[in-house]
Amino acid sequence: MADIVRYAGQGFLERSRRWINGQHEKVLTAILRCRTAALGGHRDRCSGCGHSAISYNSCRNRHCPKCQGNARIRWLRQRERELLPTRYVHAVFTLPRELAPLALQNKRLIYGLLFRTSAATLLEVARDPRHLGAEIGFFSVLHTWDQRLQHHPHVHCVIAAGGLAPDHSRWISSRRTFFLPVKVLGRVFRGKFIAGLKTAFHQGKLEFHGHLASLSEPRSFAAWLRVLFRHDWVVYSKRPFGGPEHALRYLGAYTHRVGISNSRLVALSEGQVSFRWRDSAHGNRKLVMSLPVDEFLRRFLLHLLPRGFVRIRNFGFLANRQRATLLPLCFSLLQSSEHRSAPASSSLQLPRSTPLPKCPLCNGTMYVVERFTPAQLLLRSPPQADRRAA
Repeated sequence: MADIVRYAGQGFLERSRRWINGQHEKVLTAILRCRTAALGGHRDRCSGCGHSAISYNSCRNRHCPKCQGNARIRWLRQRERELLPTRYVHAVFTLPRELAPLALQNKRLIYGLLFRTSAATLLEVARDPRHLGAEIGFFSVLHTWDQRLQHHPHVHCVIAAGGLAPDHSRWISSRRTFFLPVKVLGRVFRGKFIAGLKTAFHQGKLEFHGHLASLSEPRSFAAWLRVLFRHDWVVYSKRPFGGPEHALRYLGAYTHRVGISNSRLVALSEGQVSFRWRDSAHGNRKLVMSLPVDEFLRRFLLHLLPRGFVRIRNFGFLANRQRATLLPLCFSLLQSSEHRSAPASSSLQLPRSTPLPKCPLCNGTMYVVERFTPAQLLLRSPPQADRRAA
């Protein structure tokens, strides 16, 4: 990704002045400087053979494709002890494409509303005795892209397949092949989201620019909302799957993603970026798409989140205000019931700490023996290629 940003250079910024802002430039700069001398570094020395090498610091920007691995492991390690010995469900709430332009102009409001209404929908439908009749708990993770890097806001929810009875006296499990009806979820979600949009409009919190400017008129906005009621909204839910180890794999796949990973990039040639994508409409066929550099970076920057926006949230009995009281109760009820068959601990091997680098010569452990500021590194001559850290 850094090679693409470097190739685009200052010319991309000049050609994009109409829409680019300070946050966009900050993220591009962070990606460009990540693991280079510009951010400082440290010297590592092998405890066995004495081989030494210089390693550069990472930028730690949450939109950088290279900086999410350690954050993902730390987050999963914290979640590992909160996963219940029961089956889990994966559900996805997606906004219709008509809402995507409005979401781009009101990211904080629309993404926050997507979190709140999808969570409220799950909690309300699960609480209904006609469906599950229980208080559930789950994680929600926001994604804003599809496989082609286009704007596609949706939230992934990983939910325990059951919940607490209303009086908290027992654990109620869902059926083994079914959790909650997706058609009901879709209609409740649609109603709650559109009601939230109406409230935001009447409070003057929505912004309308460009081709959406006409929606600032109440009658135009009301007519536009009616169109959203003409079709069902998509809610996807898999059948309940295995226990905590499967839930961790799901969480690991969805939590700390960015719009595109370096592993999907194929080539940068003649001003075109080629990357792999999966065509879900045709049996998940793996294809390669090529885009001009400017268009590729434009699509990548569509998915920057507002500053300080939290994109992983907990709800139900996992909500921050209730977790300390209700989570131990869930463990207790599950362990004293017939549902104890699911394993209580995860078989997914998570490292307990960030592993120390290994020596490329003798496979010994490399330890930090000296730290450098960016100024110190820039004053030094570049290290020889065969003495750089991998």
